Amino acid sequence: MPASTTKSLRVAVLADSDTRWKWGSLTASRVRPAGSDIRLDGFLLRGRATPTARQLEEVGVRADSLREVTAVEFLRELGREDSPYDVVVLALVGGAVQAVLHGLARAWDGRPRRPVVVTGYVGVVYEKLADGLLLRHGADLVLANSRQDADRFREVYEGVGADAGSVTEVALPFLGGAAYQENDPYTVVFAAQPSVPENRKDRTYLLDRLIRHARLHPDREVLLKLRSKPGEHTTHIEELPYQKLVQKADPPANFRLVYGHMGEVLDRTDLLVTISSTAALESLHRRIPTVVLTDLGVREALGNHHFVGSGCLASWDRLDEGYRPVPDPAWVARQGVAAEGGAYEKAFDAARTRITELLEADKLPPLAPYYTPRTAPGYLPGILARHHLGPDGSPLPGAPAADREPSPVRQIVRRAARGAYRHGVQRVAPVIRRMGDL
Repeated sequence: MPASTTKSLRVAVLADSDTRWKWGSLTASRVRPAGSDIRLDGFLLRGRATPTARQLEEVGVRADSLREVTAVEFLRELGREDSPYDVVVLALVGGAVQAVLHGLARAWDGRPRRPVVVTGYVGVVYEKLADGLLLRHGADLVLANSRQDADRFREVYEGVGADAGSVTEVALPFLGGAAYQENDPYTVVFAAQPSVPENRKDRTYLLDRLIRHARLHPDREVLLKLRSKPGEHTTHIEELPYQKLVQKADPPANFRLVYGHMGEVLDRTDLLVTISSTAALESLHRRIPTVVLTDLGVREALGNHHFVGSGCLASWDRLDEGYRPVPDPAWVARQGVAAEGGAYEKAFDAARTRITELLEADKLPPLAPYYTPRTAPGYLPGILARHHLGPDGSPLPGAPAADREPSPVRQIVRRAARGAYRHGVQRVAPVIRRMGDL
């Protein structure tokens, strides 16, 4: 259906965590063609990080429908002859994107019309660049959240001989909010990350320094912003939640743990501190003083190397002394967070134009991922098998059926199994590792 006559665009977003649901659903809204309404159907990929109701509520994005599925169930839904979708957004980890792309390619084989497929990254890309990108190759649009990322993405694709035409520069879809104004009391927020740093020693150090800052500045409010509660998972596994570490500390009255929407927390933030969280880009977009910590080194494993040249790198010692960073304007502009001159509002124009062209096309080419049984015979089959797909993208025998709702007993068993997995990650695995070090 031509986009110019489309009054309602039907979009399916498949996400595997709360943060990717936030990215995918907001991206769907940002890139819809001008003048079109959107019906958003959400699909949550069943797994260890499937968001809870509380996490979905915190994200604050409303869908017209929302349900939990396996990859095979999603493919059966999208593969129906009468499937109503115009656009599909894959907000998933790279391996899952690749599996779904192969499944969709098989389901839509020979069809003159199919939905436009969009994918990308939820935030800063600081590790596994080539691996993650090639697993996303095959979508019609691979969104890059900044000019810097777009250049890097094209370089990787062209470097392996893959078509780079899908790379489309946009910006993070959840930037926004009022420009910074000083608060009373002055509020320092540390944006915690589930997996950075990973070990107890470093996480305890960061907590101790945050508490020390609160003691040194009793006139300030010092907040530890947490992504999830114990037992919940987000994009990354969190084995050592700060909530447990703080139980052994003795923080002052001006120190608090907070949850909630990051944008609402930033409304009362005077200084945002992090290791490498995407929250730093949200903060910089609103011109809030932002610090990326160097206390644990500037290292690829931490992701703070991404901020080299930003003007935001500093240590807790400097912050304790009252330091306020000034970001480098050129660096900020290259990250897609510059707001001057309506730049952010225009950041999604290229994606809208490309989607409009594809929706208006008489016929779309088949999905063609770079990885095939010929180019990656020792890698691709394992990725597909993890989602119950064979080498040709077809469901393997015994894959879950999509034509029946799980029984109440089966739903209880699933929840119990997920809870047991999370308990194992957060309680049992660390104990086993400590025993192994003895």
